[in-house]
Amino acid sequence: MNQQADLGITEEAAEGRITDEALAAARALIGAKLRPEQFLRDASVDSITIFANGIGDLNPLFRDQEYARWTRFGGLIAHPCFPWTHHWPGRSYWGLAGVHGFGVAIDCEFFRNVRPGDRINIWNRVLDVQEKPSKFSGRMVMQYLESTYTNQRDEVLCRALGLTARHERKASREKGKYREIKTHVYTGEERRAIDEKTLAEPSHVRGAQTRYWDDAKVGDAIDEIVRGPLSLSDTMAFVIASGRGAAHGALLRHAARHPKHYVRAAGGGVEYTGIGHHREDFARKVGVPGMYDYLPQRACWFATAITNWMGDDAVLKRLRMEARMFNLQGDTTFINGTIVKKYVKDRCALVDIEMKGTNQRGELTSPGFATVMLPAKDVNTRIPTDGTVCDLELPPVR
Repeated sequence: MNQQADLGITEEAAEGRITDEALAAARALIGAKLRPEQFLRDASVDSITIFANGIGDLNPLFRDQEYARWTRFGGLIAHPCFPWTHHWPGRSYWGLAGVHGFGVAIDCEFFRNVRPGDRINIWNRVLDVQEKPSKFSGRMVMQYLESTYTNQRDEVLCRALGLTARHERKASREKGKYREIKTHVYTGEERRAIDEKTLAEPSHVRGAQTRYWDDAKVGDAIDEIVRGPLSLSDTMAFVIASGRGAAHGALLRHAARHPKHYVRAAGGGVEYTGIGHHREDFARKVGVPGMYDYLPQRACWFATAITNWMGDDAVLKRLRMEARMFNLQGDTTFINGTIVKKYVKDRCALVDIEMKGTNQRGELTSPGFATVMLPAKDVNTRIPTDGTVCDLELPPVR
């Protein structure tokens, strides 16, 4: 028997099945604490800036040290979603071997900022495993994972609920729900309009111009941002910004431990089964018509839309984003939002924002929700420096 067979890595992706036995094994982990991934852990000026580049965030608060030192933070801070570089919320390595996983929702509450010199730690806890019907693959399993991110002082940075849908690859491929979707062909006028909106984004970053709660009104819209058309460079930039990547022996050792999460590529090399984010041919093998984005990547775009709008003196308290449709190569996502509630809780001035991500066809691909703590002119309200005073009443994930 050759070494390839010994490792159990096959040339075709494993066709795992959602059986009653596999489902019972996954449910047996409910309540268990899972070992996290070991990727980017230390925050530095470089890693913080590279992360901003990888999600297309141009806010100087997250990338310009000279600008940041004159803000209330007195120095550079990381984008709110930076802790996810250590472990993407809801990651589906656990249970149901050979059954493909797609991230479908992230619901995150933020408590503290990350600064250069911080070290990120995490612990994951399995909350639930539910079987649900699916038009995409017939039988589907939803996994719920809670990720708590802390710093080197054991202070909580953020806590995220991640939802991952597990689909049988063969069933997804054969049902072909998205088979007829083709890469969008833009007119020159459409491309210019997208480019102009993208290049104009820095002019809409609120920054040092304080946005007061007193001036915010229900019905006010946040400034729209545009992400796309999605390209291979976009997905690869997010992977690099998140510290992902292993090659040769480092990759092979991990593949040997999780052989059903890897395949032998053309020429005999090893690839992770998530390569469909970057290669159309493999994406089609799991029922997706082309390469597609990452759930946390899209959620970061939503956070950017909020931080651009709220300014340096506000606090992003909560962000929820659901991926209801695939965002494929060539798709453009237009992200906007509207204030739907304005209130004071625990002396903190808050606004709730309903968010929407739509594609170039006008389809709602990503509904979202955010809660922002804004500074108020009334001295009876305040912005805590650590962002921990307000105890939010969080509506359930739908």
